[in-house]
Amino acid sequence: MRDAYHEELDSIGDSLVEMARMAGSAIGRATAAILDSDLKLAESVIEADQKVDDLQHDLEARAIALLARQQPVATDLRIVVTSLRMSADLERSGDLAQHVAKLTRLRYPARAIPQDLHATILEMGQLAQRLMAKAAEVIITKDVDLALQLEQDDDAMDLLHRTLFQHLMDERWKHGIETAVDVTLLGRYYERYADHAVAVAKRVVYLVTGEHADELQADIQPEIQPVSGVEGA
Repeated sequence: MRDAYHEELDSIGDSLVEMARMAGSAIGRATAAILDSDLKLAESVIEADQKVDDLQHDLEARAIALLARQQPVATDLRIVVTSLRMSADLERSGDLAQHVAKLTRLRYPARAIPQDLHATILEMGQLAQRLMAKAAEVIITKDVDLALQLEQDDDAMDLLHRTLFQHLMDERWKHGIETAVDVTLLGRYYERYADHAVAVAKRVVYLVTGEHADELQADIQPEIQPVSGVEGA
């Protein structure tokens, strides 16, 4: 019985990793779709989001069943409860990737993103994908230092987000109000996506240490940096 119990705990962890990988793939493909105005690719992202939702629903059902049957305590209880919270973050990440794809569909056959913002949006999409890949690695390895580093890496996304607003506020902006709204929404989608990746990493810190990430002091430098020159793109 105990072996089956721990196998079920492990399978919940495997589902979280799969959700993270799917969300990472989704944001990468959604970024390509919006930059290329690729309707077929956008539709594939929109449809695939249901698989992330299904994984979350299945994970929730198994986690609640474990709570009811096994009444876990201490570390095991933290695993189940934290997994439920991480699954919500990952499901929301998938939704945000879907929002990017839906914006592609909304503006098709026109391109939603002006050419002069392509470099910034491309970097935001690539950075979001790398952040989620690192979040998946943190789930697998339970590496607290790597998890804490993720929050520092997120600073690069905040910088890119500010870059978008600099373009919008520039008196030379010539793309109209509708495009300005699209770009504002898009920047928010990527920024929130990154926040969810960070939240997943923070939950792993709590899972491993029993302490919240904000309570831990770590002198960790970010590994992920924005491409030099993007701010002026």
